[in-house]
This record gives sequence, C-alpha cells and structure tokens, in this order.
Amino acid sequence: MTRTQKTVFILVALVALVLGLTVNKVLTSKGQADPTALLDAGIVLLPQSRTLPELSLIDQNGQSFAVSQLKEQWSLLFFGYTFCPDICPATLAQLRQLQGQLPEETRAKLRVVLVSVDPNRDTPAQLNKYLAYFDAGFIGLTGEEATLQKLANAVSIPYIPADTSKENYTVDHSGNLVIIGPDGTQRGFIRAPLNNQKLKAQLPGLLGGS
Repeated sequence: MTRTQKTVFILVALVALVLGLTVNKVLTSKGQADPTALLDAGIVLLPQSRTLPELSLIDQNGQSFAVSQLKEQWSLLFFGYTFCPDICPATLAQLRQLQGQLPEETRAKLRVVLVSVDPNRDTPAQLNKYLAYFDAGFIGLTGEEATLQKLANAVSIPYIPADTSKENYTVDHSGNLVIIGPDGTQRGFIRAPLNNQKLKAQLPGLLGGS
C-alpha cells in the first residue's frame, strides 16, 4: 500500500468513525435504546413482534381475562407458581423492588403479570393471597392446563407440567420474563437472573417507545 493509499484509508476510516458517532448521538437524542446496553441488561428484543393467541384465562379476582387485554400498557409476564420454593418469590420480590426504582412515568406504563404453571393449586384466591405479599398491583392469571401451555409455548417459555399425584410437587419452569408491548404483541424477553441496576437504567428508554 502506497503512502497516498494509506492516507486515503485513514481519512475514510476517520469519516466513518465521525459518521458513526454522529448517528449514535442522533439516535440517543431521539430516545432510541442502545441495543448493546439492552443486551447487557438481559433484554433481548425480537427482530419482529409476535402476535399472541386468542385465549381466555382467569385472574386473581376470579374474573375472565382475555389475552387481548394485555394492551394499552407494557407488561412483564412471569410464568411461575405460588408454591415455588425459590425462583418465584425471589423474582417477584425483585420486580417489586425494580418498580420502586423506576421513574413514576415509567412505572405507570408497566404491569407485572404472574401466569401460573400450576393450575392444580393456583386458584384465583390463592393467587390473590400470594401476590398481596409482593404488590397489590401485580396481576395473577390461571386457567386450564392446556390453555396455559398454549400461551407459554406461544411466547417460547415452555414448562413441564408436574405429576400432581406426588405430595409437595414442584414444577420445572423458566425464570425469564416475557415483554409484551402496548399493542398486545410480544416484543422480547428479559433473561434471568434479573439485574435491577441495569434494568432500571434501560427500561425507561425502552418503554418510552410504542
């Protein structure tokens, strides 16, 4: 490579760097989330939003709850159960703490939903009592095993139904959260374990979108 070619190469590289920094600054100024920072916080966005199936569940108040009602707000779905010995209470406690760390504007856009993977024991009354320990605003959903399985599979959070004939059985399930946008479609996941320090920095920008 001649000296002239080297000079041209260096100039091109500098121009590309300046343009890259400018574009990044413009995106940041417009409130666009930084994909690298999102991934570092455990937030994985889908390349294309995913439509949820039309299903009917039962909420913690014994009322019918259609999946299509997961609109107007952002939702974090956690598939767990009230008799879970470890990951479920820890995750719900973290989500309660996270909400307290978010700005009021962001908190108003976000709801937490526990979808039961143990409909045999998680009656509406049980869900209501359990969620009250964490946050009265949390929503609990249960229903027929087949319906819950269909929803879990649709959002790529499958679980293994337990052998309910065994005493004090446990249910194998994922600790990941499902991100549902205000249009009612799945936008992505938040990987477990949760990092509240990083999430509280990234969620306001993410939820600021539509």
